[in-house]
Amino acid sequence: MTDSTGLVSRAQQGDLSAFELLVETYQNRIFSHCYRLTGSYDDAQDLAQEVFIQAYKHLNTFRRDADFGTWLYKIARNQWINKTRQKKVIAISSDESLFTQNGEFAREIAASEESPLEKLERDEYYGLVRQALMSLTPEYRSVLVLRDMEGYTYEEIAEIVDCSLGTVKSRLNRARRIMRDQVDAVKRSIE
Repeated sequence: MTDSTGLVSRAQQGDLSAFELLVETYQNRIFSHCYRLTGSYDDAQDLAQEVFIQAYKHLNTFRRDADFGTWLYKIARNQWINKTRQKKVIAISSDESLFTQNGEFAREIAASEESPLEKLERDEYYGLVRQALMSLTPEYRSVLVLRDMEGYTYEEIAEIVDCSLGTVKSRLNRARRIMRDQVDAVKRSIE
């Protein structure tokens, strides 16, 4: 993690350029985290922007006894949970044409080095994993993303999600089991 103590202190005193440097330092990590939570590039952009807006608005409440990045992850998680409670999911098939104000567009897939069968198998497997991940509750998904995709320690996750170390381990174990069971069930039904 980046030592941002000096930048935070300057930003809390009203130095806008210090806050801009904090945004530059953390924007890629926050966007990546938001993408893993939302599963959508556009939603991740919106969420990441909201994270930095909220961080700026509430910068005076940051106590500096924790890592600034951890605080941003906590804001991201809370904003994401709030948005998922308000939002209804709309499924869109990649096989269907996309209708916009400018007319109808066919969805096209770029060519790759792998065979069509290999690509289909890989896409089906990733689709199963993504579907299983997106079906998890926000509490389970957030700890799984933080640990297995972002590489945070159990202690850091406990601080981000604001719960005990035991709860983090329990949620992570359950999330992994749910995902494994869902993927295995689909694989068994195909075989």
